[in-house]
Amino acid sequence: ATLRELRHTQSHLIQSEKMSALGQLVAGVAHEINNPVNFISGNVTHATQYTQDVLTLLSLYQTHYPDPALPVVEKAIAIDLAFLVEDLPKLLASMKVGAERIQKIVVSLRNFSRMDEAESKTVDLHDGIDNTLMILENRLKAQADQLGIQVIKNYGDLSLVECYAGQLNQVFMNIISNAIDALETAAARGKWSNGVTPAPAIQITTVQVAGDRVTIRIRDNGIGISEAVKHRLFDPFFTTKAVGKGTGLGMSISYQVVTERHGGSLRCFSVLGEGAEFVVEIPIQQHSTTA
Repeated sequence: ATLRELRHTQSHLIQSEKMSALGQLVAGVAHEINNPVNFISGNVTHATQYTQDVLTLLSLYQTHYPDPALPVVEKAIAIDLAFLVEDLPKLLASMKVGAERIQKIVVSLRNFSRMDEAESKTVDLHDGIDNTLMILENRLKAQADQLGIQVIKNYGDLSLVECYAGQLNQVFMNIISNAIDALETAAARGKWSNGVTPAPAIQITTVQVAGDRVTIRIRDNGIGISEAVKHRLFDPFFTTKAVGKGTGLGMSISYQVVTERHGGSLRCFSVLGEGAEFVVEIPIQQHSTTA
């Protein structure tokens, strides 16, 4: 009992330090990226208008002076003026889309860290899940050496939930990251090499239970978890990953956040070779005993 208590205390301290450091890092990166991106986005808007003005003026010149001097004709041919006039607006529009995309990622990072919300807040859990998926989007996309992972959202009609949003977002991050790891491992073992098995997928289902609790189910069709591993899944410092790949704290921390911090439950269901499902259930309103 004493050993369990010591390990529990140690993992709790590591969790607090890890969450604090991660939140500060994410919030800091988001802040530093936000300023130059706003600068770029604002200037692209002006550059688009200026470019359109110049192209309009150029069109007027071509209308009123249809026979320019030979050097002008030669330069127009050299720079492929017709293509430039057509492509320049598209180029600026693409830059604007890219800047907007970065702005959305910055917002997701700031919402994910929620450094300004140390206390329990009422939030939309779907926003936290979506922010987590956006941060992990690069791992979900198809790469040269791996299949893309399909994300299937079955979102229910949830009430706003009173919770410690930053910590709960970390739970979603841990579970979904592990699901991606499991799918990558299954792919490396040739699970989808025959093209018959359903493609790699993560299914996220949310539902309100009995009016006062919500359930989030995160399921993958990866390698699955054996019974022996499942029994130790939430133990501090237990990991099945190679050295340097995992600390053995992710699921232990997630379990503490869900059960102790939120008075909920975190369960795992799995069939080896078929995938795993993690079920998070928390009350809609927190009580002082669980806070």
